[in-house]
Amino acid sequence: MTFSEILDRVGSMGHFQFLHVAILGLPILNMANHNLLQIFTAATPVHHCRPPHNASTGPWVLPMGPNGKPERCLRFVHPPNASLPNDTQRAMEPCLDGWVYNSTKDSIVTEWDLVCNSNKLKEMAQSIFMAGILIGGLVLGDLSDRFGRRPILTCSYLLLAASGSGAAFSPTFPIYMVFRFLCGFGISGITLSTVILNVEWVPTRMRAIMSTALGYCYTFGQFILPGLAYAIPQWRWLQLTVSIPFFVFFLSSWWTPESIRWLVLSGKSSKALKILRRVAVFNGKKEEGERLSLEELKLNLQKEISLAKAKYTASDLFRIPMLRRMTFCLSLAWFATGFAYYSLAMGVEEFGVNLYILQIIFGGVDVPAKFITILSLSYLGRHTTQAAALLLAGGAILALTFVPLDLQTVRTVLAVFGKGCLSSSFSCLFLYTSELYPTVIRSLRAKKPKQEPEVEKASQRIPLQPHGPGLGSS
Repeated sequence: MTFSEILDRVGSMGHFQFLHVAILGLPILNMANHNLLQIFTAATPVHHCRPPHNASTGPWVLPMGPNGKPERCLRFVHPPNASLPNDTQRAMEPCLDGWVYNSTKDSIVTEWDLVCNSNKLKEMAQSIFMAGILIGGLVLGDLSDRFGRRPILTCSYLLLAASGSGAAFSPTFPIYMVFRFLCGFGISGITLSTVILNVEWVPTRMRAIMSTALGYCYTFGQFILPGLAYAIPQWRWLQLTVSIPFFVFFLSSWWTPESIRWLVLSGKSSKALKILRRVAVFNGKKEEGERLSLEELKLNLQKEISLAKAKYTASDLFRIPMLRRMTFCLSLAWFATGFAYYSLAMGVEEFGVNLYILQIIFGGVDVPAKFITILSLSYLGRHTTQAAALLLAGGAILALTFVPLDLQTVRTVLAVFGKGCLSSSFSCLFLYTSELYPTVIRSLRAKKPKQEPEVEKASQRIPLQPHGPGLGSS
C-alpha cells in the first residue's frame, strides 16, 4: 500500500481537503500584492525642478527637452531676464532644490526623490526584494527539511506580516530596503511550504488541478492590487494594508497539519497517525482511521524511509549525466521565464497606458493562459507545451523591441500576449520540474558518494511531491 492508498482510506477528496486548500490559497491570493506592490508604491509621476528658494515671484521658465516636454532633471540657472546675454540665460543646472511632482498620490519615489540621478534606486529596491526570495529559498528549503513544513510556513507568515508592516513605517530608504528583503525572504518560505502541503493531502489525479487552483489564487490577487492602490493613494497605508492580513494567516496556519511523509521520515510516526485519524474523522471516515495502525503506516512507507536515509548535495545534480543535462535545461528555462516575466510585470508604467487598467489586463491574461496550459499539458505533453510557451513569449518580446514608442496600443498588445505566454511557461515548469526530479534529490543535505547508484535509480521514477521554486512566479 502506498501513501496515496492510505489517503484514500481516510478520505482523499473530502471536506478536509477543500478546507485545507482554501486555508493555503487565501495567503497566495494576497501574496501577489507584495510581489507586484512596487508597481504602485514606487510609481514615478511627472516632475520638474523646484525653483530656487531665492527666486522671484515671477514665472520661472522650464527648459524644454528634445521630446518637446519640460526637462525633468535640469533647470535654468537664472530666471528670464532680457538684460542678460543669451548664453547666460540658457545656462542650466541640476535640480538643487528638489522636485515638484504633478500627482496627488505619494510613493517612495516622491518621498525620497528617487528620480534623475537617483532613479536606479527604485529598481534596486525591487532587486533587493527579489534577492530576499532567492536567499529565502536556499535557507528555508533546508530548514523545512529539518524542522518541518508547517513551522516554516507559520514563521514565514509572521515574518512577512512583521517586515511588511515595518516597511510601512520605514523612516529612511535603506531601512525600507531591509524590510523589503525580509518580505521576499518570507514569501519564499510561504511558497515552498505551500506547494508541498497542497499536494500532500490530495490524490495524484487531482494534484495538477489543485496546483492550478493555487495558481489562480495568485492570478485573482492581481485584480485586488489595482483596486487597493486606487482606493489608498498613500504608499505607507497601502503597504500596511497588504501586510496586516498575514497576521491572520499566521494564526490560521496552526490548524494546517504537518506533512505526513515528513513526520514519518523524521521518526514521528505516532504524531502522523494522530493527524491521519483526525482527518478521517473530519471526512466522515472515523472507522477507517481507527483501523490504521502505527506498524501499518511504517510498513507502507518503508521504501520512502529507506530512500530518505541517503543524504545528497547539490553536486549530485551534476555528477550524473542525465541529471546534469536536466538541471542545465530547467535552470535556463526558469531563468529566462522569470527574467522576462518580471521585466514585463514591473514595467507596466513604461507603456504609457493607465497604470490601474493595464495591471488588471496583465492579471486577466493569466486566466485563459493557465486554462490553455492545462489543456495543452493533457493533450500535447509537457515538452511541447514548455517549448511553445517559451518560443511565443520570446517572439512577442523580440517584436516589442522593434515597435516605435508612439504605437502604444501595439506595444501593449505584444506585452500582454508575452506575459500570458510566460505565465503558461511558469505553470508548465512547476509541474515539469516536480515530475523530472526524483524525490530524494529535492532534499539536499550532506553528500555520500557511494550512494550514486541509488540516485541514478531514483531519478527514473516519478516523485510524490513537487518542491518547485515558488508560486509567486506563476
